[in-house]
Amino acid sequence: MSDREALKQSFLTTHGFGDAERHPLPGDASTRRYERLIRTDGRRFMLMDQPPTGAVPCAPGDTVDERCTKGYFALARLSGGRLEAFVAVAQYLRGQGLSAPEIIAADTANGLLISEDLGDNLFVSLIEKGEAEAPLYLAAIEVQAKLHETSPPDILAGGWPLLVYDGLALKTGADVFTEWYPQYDRSISLNDQALTEWEGLWAPRRKRAEAGANVFIHRDFHAENLIWLPQRDGVARVGLIDFQDALRAHPSWDLLSLLQDARRDVSPALETLCLEHYFALRRHVDRADFMHDYNALATLNAARILGVFARLVTRDGKPKYEAFIPRMWGHLKRNLAAEGMADLRDWFMRNGFGDYL
Repeated sequence: MSDREALKQSFLTTHGFGDAERHPLPGDASTRRYERLIRTDGRRFMLMDQPPTGAVPCAPGDTVDERCTKGYFALARLSGGRLEAFVAVAQYLRGQGLSAPEIIAADTANGLLISEDLGDNLFVSLIEKGEAEAPLYLAAIEVQAKLHETSPPDILAGGWPLLVYDGLALKTGADVFTEWYPQYDRSISLNDQALTEWEGLWAPRRKRAEAGANVFIHRDFHAENLIWLPQRDGVARVGLIDFQDALRAHPSWDLLSLLQDARRDVSPALETLCLEHYFALRRHVDRADFMHDYNALATLNAARILGVFARLVTRDGKPKYEAFIPRMWGHLKRNLAAEGMADLRDWFMRNGFGDYL
């Protein structure tokens, strides 16, 4: 038995789960692992196993230099796998009447947590089995509209900060594309002038996004992180998981994560339907201003994800992510065709990406 396994078994025993059946679930691109726990009475729970990563997250008030010294997680304002973040965000979401898992027990120092099991009805799984997409997606939009009604606190339960998705974090994400995509596609070469132009094009857009960062965002809000709970009412019908990297950000961020999914096709018609539903629920929102930022941030996010997938394939030896790359180029192409995006489209065309567009 490994040291990690012994630690898990001790944790489970301490909290009354020593005799529970343990069923590992498939992993993702992170270092987290999940097991379903089934107790002798048939009740089901989840074990989250997040070994400490050593990553140092950003603290409130960190300067640019301090964030650079701490590294990527601080620059991007990621939680670095800290379970304190998951616990704090879960409490906040549940306090808003939403269905985040109830926390049963946690050992944050060692990265172990037992929570409520929200079940297997992931949106993506239900849709693959023939469930209609639109009702699920519209329910998810209602969750976002609910969250966007309230200005979130700066500090969540346990002292965990809800940081702003600021210009530096956005820049860090966008620059993953310029660093890693040329290493994936060796026909692409970005010289100093191209990188200077890239920065100049994004700087004012990042500034707008930071100025509009006034709502809670899940940050990874898509069909693989949403669970259908039809026995519950209203917004509680949508179960939420994997929200530990939550921030305060522009309200378009979770919308574009859902509607321009990296892992599954969402039709332009469904995207339009969902945006219309959002604007109907939040009638005071200036639609033109919102869509200006939506298109810009959707482009930035598409580039960020392309860079992440390129890094996963090139550096980490995970070729399965190559299958998602064409979809992200499709999103980026549509976004670049929107009003106000011609300058960015010209940059891509000038710098060797024409075949993708």
